[in-house]
Amino acid sequence: MPSIKQICFNARVLSFAAFAFDVAAVASAWFAAYLIRFNGVPPEPFGKGALEAVLWVLPLYAVLFRVFGLYRGMWVFASLPDLMRIAKAVVSGALLTAVIAVMLQPYPSIPRSVLLVAPILLVMMMGGARGLYRATKEFYRYGGLVAQGKPVLVIGAGHDGASLARELRRSSEWRLVGLLDDDKAKHGREIHGYKVLGSIQDLKAIAEAHKIENVIIAISSAPVEVHTRVAKLCVRAGVRAMVLPALTPMTQGQPFLSRVRQIDLEDLLGREPVSIDAAHVEMLLRGRAVMVTGAGGSIGSELCRQILRFNPAQLIAYEISEYAMYKLVEELQERYPGVAIVPVIGDVKDSLLLDQTMQRYAPHILYHAAAYKHVPLMEELNSWQAIRNNVLGTYRVARAAMRHRVSRFVMISTDKAVNPTNVMGASKRLAEMALQSLQQLSKHTSFETVRFGNVLGSAGSVIPKFQQQIARGGPVTVTHPEITRFFMTIPEASQLVLQASSMGEGGEIFLLDMGDPVKIADLARDLIRLYGFRDDQIKIVYSGMRPGEKLYEELLADEETTRPTHHAKLRIARAREAPEDLLDELLPWLMQHRIPSDDEVRRDLRRWVAEYSPAVSPNLQSVVLGTADSGAAGAGVGRDERRAS
Repeated sequence: MPSIKQICFNARVLSFAAFAFDVAAVASAWFAAYLIRFNGVPPEPFGKGALEAVLWVLPLYAVLFRVFGLYRGMWVFASLPDLMRIAKAVVSGALLTAVIAVMLQPYPSIPRSVLLVAPILLVMMMGGARGLYRATKEFYRYGGLVAQGKPVLVIGAGHDGASLARELRRSSEWRLVGLLDDDKAKHGREIHGYKVLGSIQDLKAIAEAHKIENVIIAISSAPVEVHTRVAKLCVRAGVRAMVLPALTPMTQGQPFLSRVRQIDLEDLLGREPVSIDAAHVEMLLRGRAVMVTGAGGSIGSELCRQILRFNPAQLIAYEISEYAMYKLVEELQERYPGVAIVPVIGDVKDSLLLDQTMQRYAPHILYHAAAYKHVPLMEELNSWQAIRNNVLGTYRVARAAMRHRVSRFVMISTDKAVNPTNVMGASKRLAEMALQSLQQLSKHTSFETVRFGNVLGSAGSVIPKFQQQIARGGPVTVTHPEITRFFMTIPEASQLVLQASSMGEGGEIFLLDMGDPVKIADLARDLIRLYGFRDDQIKIVYSGMRPGEKLYEELLADEETTRPTHHAKLRIARAREAPEDLLDELLPWLMQHRIPSDDEVRRDLRRWVAEYSPAVSPNLQSVVLGTADSGAAGAGVGRDERRAS
């Protein structure tokens, strides 16, 4: 390996060689201009004048070449900035040469055509030599006539595609075959030497014809619908797709290839990026104590991450799972070392601990994300635990918030609370009704509910289960070929929860815009292809509907109406009001000293929640854990109550 001294010496030699070439190019361009002016044979006086003039023209250009820094770059990486520096130096030299020629008026005078033609020839010689050197180097470095690397297509022949094509010329890993674009005017054209082969719709045929297995999607400025369509085309064409994300402040200045990432499920679902009113959220959270129950769960932990972006004075994380709390605190303390994080291990039904925690830390706002959420697991054998955790737990946290004058209480609810067909959904609707009743009694605390559907990748949800089944080689189990669900990402849901909490005045049920429902069978099929398998390699098996499950979810009950908010993805539901005496009758039932049977729980739920209608007769043998989609987001917590509050 050469030493530093040897490397520096080699660099100086190359720089001097480039300088010598450029000075020689000045002389060549100068004499060539005279030959052109006089058709190859300059008269005696002009030939002698050319020799005399070149003696001062050469030093003049030599100085300007150094002044304009023509030797900072390397010829192998010559590009437009290098050409611009050459042009500036040559134009400056041409102007000075003309001025000196006029001032000195040598005899015979320098022809005006020479003063014009010589600089043009010089730019062509210097720029052309650098371009030829770079092309030759790249030709031999990247495989000569037979290009090396894996064949790849670029989708998008706009600015992103062109920039990516330029970088791929120097890649030893990839060999760009061509580009695809829906703009027919670009078809057959070339970009950096690569042809636009056809439309994006032709992807499958072109990929098969050229034996291409890899595609890079370079349309970062296109609408979300276009991204989704292209991503699905790639997956269904059986190619491995990568995507060039939109430029962000974090990626500013990075090479295009370094920003390319593998396509994921979110690209197939086509969720638009969420934009929240950060100023209002910051006014709510900055410098305040904030409490999150179920802090170790999917939504609870993401809420903690999002909250810490707004610099609260303190985050009180309340969670029953010791391991979930350990993982959360380790992560948050590493990412936000300056914020005080208070980990409290506890049950949301523990009134004494809730009182002690709120009295000691005085939270300004509380996000209640603790819940049992798995539909079939809560439908049989565990229905009473679902009721006590989701309803009694919510009531006790809310009551403690009222006693300690917490300003805002925000509960995470679910689309399964609308016309519920299962115990889990009915328990969340009953919790919503309990908060409605408490709002009528509260003088200092505003109670708000945020209702949304499934979140991608939450604990116990369908996506991780599908991934596990695919990793095992299948089959992938889906309950019904027509079953649909709403989906959104965990960060998206958490950001909208924060936005809603900054807008509420008390008693509202906020609905998040979940977009269009997704057919679970299509989701499973796309996920199989996304992991590089064909439909015949991993099968989809339909296991049948489970207790409490329905084909589609709703975000709004039939008798409910909504009104818009100033945020496009949030609406407010005008839900059915809770009966005035709800709590008087509900609390004795929740705190009874016996465990009612599942049938009794379902019977009594219909008394409190009029819209509840069980969909399927319970049958323990029909429960297939893990093949249903998830319920509301949040952490599953709860222990048997040992004392009534």
